[in-house]
Amino acid sequence: MGQPQRKKLDKTLKPHWVWAIAFGSAVGWGAFVLPTDWLAGNGPLPVVIGFLLGAILMTVIGVSYGFLIKQFPVSGGEFAYAYIGFGRTHAFVAGWFLTLGYICTVALNSSALALLGKFLFPSIVKVVPLYTIAGWDVYLGEIIISTVTLIVFAFLNIRGASFSGRSQFIFTMVLLSGVILLAIGAIVSDQATASNMQPLVAPSKPAIASILAIVAITPWAYLGFDNIPQAAEEFDFPPNKAFKLIVYALLAAGLAYSVMVLTVSSLAPWQELAGSASAWATGDAIDSIFGRLGIFIIATALIMGIFTGLNGFYLSSSRLMFAMGRARVLPQMFHRLHPKYNTPYVGIIFTSILCLIAPWFGREVLLWIVDMSSIGVTIAYFYCCATAFRMSKSKVQKTFATLGIISAATFFFLLTMWFLDSSLSAPSYIALAVWAGLGLLFYLFKQKEYNAIPRKELNYLITEKEEIPQNK
Repeated sequence: MGQPQRKKLDKTLKPHWVWAIAFGSAVGWGAFVLPTDWLAGNGPLPVVIGFLLGAILMTVIGVSYGFLIKQFPVSGGEFAYAYIGFGRTHAFVAGWFLTLGYICTVALNSSALALLGKFLFPSIVKVVPLYTIAGWDVYLGEIIISTVTLIVFAFLNIRGASFSGRSQFIFTMVLLSGVILLAIGAIVSDQATASNMQPLVAPSKPAIASILAIVAITPWAYLGFDNIPQAAEEFDFPPNKAFKLIVYALLAAGLAYSVMVLTVSSLAPWQELAGSASAWATGDAIDSIFGRLGIFIIATALIMGIFTGLNGFYLSSSRLMFAMGRARVLPQMFHRLHPKYNTPYVGIIFTSILCLIAPWFGREVLLWIVDMSSIGVTIAYFYCCATAFRMSKSKVQKTFATLGIISAATFFFLLTMWFLDSSLSAPSYIALAVWAGLGLLFYLFKQKEYNAIPRKELNYLITEKEEIPQNK
């Protein structure tokens, strides 16, 4: 048969850039904003155990990613893997839910910058109050900040993957420096003491329940390591190095989260911090011990975390939509590349437009959607591990794939069992139902065209190979 047009992305991403994309996207702003939220009702020890256990579980899942990236170094990540293992309908399901997860994370990062502005410069950001949604006061000032941020990073990502990768590495090094400086400051400070961490476990519920509550959010907390498979087509190095980069990124992220939780809980009695009504209790704790210098350090690290998240997830969402457009699941316009920079600019612009709507609904509504998107990410993890199990002939690889499947199923269980503390909220379930319904309608609309593509042609469009063992 004559091969259909299959546009490719430039191979420009260096190994340390790819590691920075994964680590910076995984840690992001959460390590600097949410420690007091995680401590509430849990205590420092279960939080640290939960994050480290989550990192181990994600590393087990990462084994399957490393195997599949080596075999199929193409854009699309879990969309491509679900197709390879289970066919076109499953590929659409994985791609649909993962797209939402990536786009929501871009939107949440832009709103985090507005949240920081509310804390540091309230007189500037809290201007022109508009309305209140779900208890969140929406100001024109924060909408402007989020809007400008989204547009700037969309432009930077259109400029090229090499530009984004180089910037990401710089942002990540500054972020890491902030974590290290804050930890050193807590160690040498007379006011930061281990006694503030007592009790290590919240007395209000069993320690195992607190640990599981943290483990349940790790698909979201470590979302970012799977930016590596999305960028696989653009590696300028052998794809068999990807697994090491995944492991290094996950371990570094687990340590960064743990260090920040321990640092913050040492600054003041953690139950007081967790009970604070402040918009940014973590910042208050840093300010009370280290003053304006501490605020400068954590604010700089937070801004870098926001930048790494925006950069990484703009890259991933656009590459995923590019792959889905190349496979004709999405409209062909997503398959277009910028005439000068050779980037999937339509996906970047589309992500930006959708995210520009988010600030108008307030951060609380956005958090409901992001919580729901954790389900989609877990589904993507499951498909990756299940495909690795089917494709591998190695008993060791199959064992890790099986453990990965169990890990993904555990995450899904923790998020969907309504009687657990880790379960999604009612609004998040509603958002999940709406997104799933929209996906069903879109698939029914595209089904005839999508299924009409010959198998060998679709194999080539998604994987650059006409024949795939065990593909259906």
